[in-house]
Order: sequence, then C-alpha cells, then structure tokens
Amino acid sequence: MKVTVERAQLLKSLGHVHRVVERRNTIPILGNVLVRAEGAKLSLKATDLDLEVTETLPAETATAGSTTVPAHMFYDIVRKLPDGSQIVLEADGDRAVLAIRAGRSRFTLQTLPENDFPDLAAGDMSHSFSLAAKDVKRLIDRTQFAISTEETRYYLNGIYLHAAGTAKAATLRGVATDGHRLAQLDLVQPKGADGMPGVIVPRKTVGEVQRLIEDNEAEVTIELSQAKIRFTIGNVVLTSKLIDGTFPDYGRVIPQNNDKELVVDKKDFENAVDRVSTISSERGRAVKLSLSAGKLVLSVTNPDSGSATEELEVEYASDALDIGFNSRYLLDIAAQIEGDVATLKLADPGSPTLVQDRDDKSALYVLMPMRV
Repeated sequence: MKVTVERAQLLKSLGHVHRVVERRNTIPILGNVLVRAEGAKLSLKATDLDLEVTETLPAETATAGSTTVPAHMFYDIVRKLPDGSQIVLEADGDRAVLAIRAGRSRFTLQTLPENDFPDLAAGDMSHSFSLAAKDVKRLIDRTQFAISTEETRYYLNGIYLHAAGTAKAATLRGVATDGHRLAQLDLVQPKGADGMPGVIVPRKTVGEVQRLIEDNEAEVTIELSQAKIRFTIGNVVLTSKLIDGTFPDYGRVIPQNNDKELVVDKKDFENAVDRVSTISSERGRAVKLSLSAGKLVLSVTNPDSGSATEELEVEYASDALDIGFNSRYLLDIAAQIEGDVATLKLADPGSPTLVQDRDDKSALYVLMPMRV
C-alpha cells in the first residue's frame, strides 16, 4: 500500500474515528484503526465491538492495500506533523509496519493484519429516514442529560427513540430518564419512520453522533432494525448495536393533572437557583421553593455552613406550596429551556413536577421532588 493524503483532512478524519477506540483493550486489534487505500480514496475504520465509525477521505493511491495501526498513536503523530504537509503512508506486505512520511519526519508503526479486524456487519435495516442535522442535534441536546449512568438498569443507559403522536400529528420522539428526572422531545415524523420499532440508542453512540455533527445545515440519514442503528453524516458512517432491553412505560410518570402553574423568567430563575445552591452540601443539593401569590422564595439550609434565600416575582395564583428539588437537576432542566419563560406545573410536595418552555411545547421535562 502506498498513498498520499493531505494532513488537515487526515487529522480531521482520524479525530472522528479514533474517539471510538478505548484506551485500554484486552483484544489488541481493537486498539487499532483500519486504513484502506483504493482509487482516489482512503478509508479509516475503528470499532469497540458495540460501535463502529468509518470515514472516507480523498487521497492519491499509488498502490492499493490495507492494514491496521494503533489508533491513538497514529492520531498523535498526524496531530504533531506540520500544518499543510502532505503525508505519505506506505506499507510493505512482507514487513508488519506502516511507514509515515511528511517532509523530513519519518515514523514506522507496528501493524496487525487486516483479516483480524472485526466487522460490525449491520445486516438488513428495516427502516430508513432522513433528518436535518440541527434536528438530530436538538433531540440529543435536549434529552441526553437525563440518561441514567446506573449500569444495573442498563435499559435506561440511552435515548429511547420511537414513533409517537397521533395519526394527524405523528412524531419521532426521544425520551431519556434516570428515575429522578425525565426528558422528552418530539420532532415531526420524517417520511420512512412510520411503524419503526422503538429502539434504545446507547449513551456512547448518542455522544459520538452529537460530536460528528459539525454542520447544522447537513442532513443525517438514519437506518435502523431491531438490533442495530446506522447514522450517515456526510462521509462518516456510524453503526451501533442497540441496547437489548425494554424501556419502561414512561407515560405513566408524566403528570396529567398538575393544577398549580408557576410562570418564571428562565434566566432569573436559573441564576437564583445557582446562587442559593452555593450553600448546599455536596450530598444533599436540596433547594426549597416556597410559593405564594406572585412570589417565589428559594432557600437552602446547610447545618454545616449556613443558609441562603432569594425572592423572585413570578406569575402564580394557586394555593401556597413548599416543595424541594435537587438544585443540580433543576439547573440541568433550566438549561434545556430554549425560550425566555418557563412554566412549572405542580401538584403537591410529593408528586412529580412538569416543566416546559412556555412558547414551545415540543419538549417536556419531569422532575421528582426531594424532602426538605
């Protein structure tokens, strides 16, 4: 194999694929990236057996061929080479090394045979549809924070993607929950998503897709089956296994009859929660919301360090109510509200609260209260 490629393009592509490779591997080949040159293209592929990323970039191939080299070391070498340089990659079939040349720099890397490299063969995909990159990014941004990190409840370690809504207003819905809070976002259902199976997309996959979207104006093609999902973003193809589990019936958690409505300026509320929570203990993080007509008092009491209160003018006309929340979770949800005004629908100190953007009902958040 002998191929010449431009440094900036190789660096960008390696930046996309090498992230999938775990730093520590019991199987040596999983620490490598597969490099294949043919025609006017160079393709790079990396996998961790659950997730596979392939990217194709333009190159000048003198001799077609393929090999595998340590991913992180290859990335570091290319990163440190001078900007604007042309990189020549050359592998001799008889010797298990890849030579990397650029200007006066020369490196050789140990290789492993391409035949050992695993292929995450996707098989047939039952559904295929396209979404604007900005919609995919929004769906991930608005729900990702609520993904559970608890390994025992593995079926909550991702975003549940499924067809929802009514026949008149069909939606593609993403839901994530960790048992303490829930995030849900609806997009207009794209053509081809009708009747798709409900799938749980793993946390690592979701994070990679989010990072791969660099142009909000691009289009993302999504193909899926019961076991796999594939995202195509420009020259990058990401294939992933899905979480094999049943997502809980989240609809039962979403309160329908919360009759006490609180309307707050999102920025003022966020800043006030942030300020008073400075006092809260690492363990507790509880902030108390005391509601009365037109007024909200936020307070935190920490027996070890002191107390804090802040008062806000709000729109609230129901009965007085005291309710406590984890301040970190409140701030996470406030950060997702895109508009200037947030609406909180409450019932009582022990029931979940519904939070939405006043002017955009496509996303909703549910937060469980704490005892304060």
